[in-house]
Amino acid sequence: MTRELPQFVRDLLSAPPERGAGLNNWLFRVARCLHPYRSEPEIVALLSAATGGLTVKLGEIERAVRNSRSAAWSPDQPATVKPRATWPTVDSARREAAASTGTLSDLWEASPVRLEDNINRAELVIDALFPGNPLLCVGRSNSEFKTRHREELRGELSEMSLIVPSPMSAVTGLTQDGRPSEHTLSNTGDRRFLVIEQDSGTLDDQAGVLLHLKRKAPMVLAVHSGSKSIHGWFYCQGKDEELLKRFMRYGVALGADRATWTRSQFVRMPDGLRDTGARQTIFYFDPSRLTHAHNPTTDP
Repeated sequence: MTRELPQFVRDLLSAPPERGAGLNNWLFRVARCLHPYRSEPEIVALLSAATGGLTVKLGEIERAVRNSRSAAWSPDQPATVKPRATWPTVDSARREAAASTGTLSDLWEASPVRLEDNINRAELVIDALFPGNPLLCVGRSNSEFKTRHREELRGELSEMSLIVPSPMSAVTGLTQDGRPSEHTLSNTGDRRFLVIEQDSGTLDDQAGVLLHLKRKAPMVLAVHSGSKSIHGWFYCQGKDEELLKRFMRYGVALGADRATWTRSQFVRMPDGLRDTGARQTIFYFDPSRLTHAHNPTTDP
């Protein structure tokens, strides 16, 4: 019987570093934590799926699994493993200061492109965000999704609820359990957008935080979830992952959900439909930031 992976192991699997940022050490560390729960072939499959799209040397994963066997972590000795606290806790004072930057009305007024009529612009906005004909993963729900080229999806997007905010590298990949799927980390391509989502606070508070972050990174889009949050899309293609991680950590300290750091994480489709039928309204749209991007910063 397959044992459930502890949360800290799942967290480690979801955040592999790029080549040159400690990937080899990460493979060894995660492999030693997986030995009590999976066979060596299963560990190889999990690590292969988690690092899909990264530059992994031939045999590197197999060596990490083999070499970590003698140092395998024991669940009976938790004190021997001290996972680093990857994400900060919310800094209430800094969040309050950031939230005071503005309100939802201010966010709407700041939008360079004003979408004031009731015409659905999901297709137009996705064309701007993902030019050409890339593979995109979209879904009506977390269990009903597909990965297709952009043109194959034309006319369907306004009915969709979810989208991966980066192009996909292949139609299918392997899940962390080694199953083929059209929505996995292993078939998600290079990061194009980093999305900041907050589930706490009023919409005015969340809009203020996004307006604050907009001063530090190129925000292209702000989308209402159709429920209680606003998703801010920040253009980041080609930027250093460590720089982006610092920006994400800053966002988490201001109340952002860390889940959207994972490249394959679904976010809300701009102008799509939530499963309740609520429209996921676009509050802010600035396509000019796609060609005039700067490095994100966490400086005051």
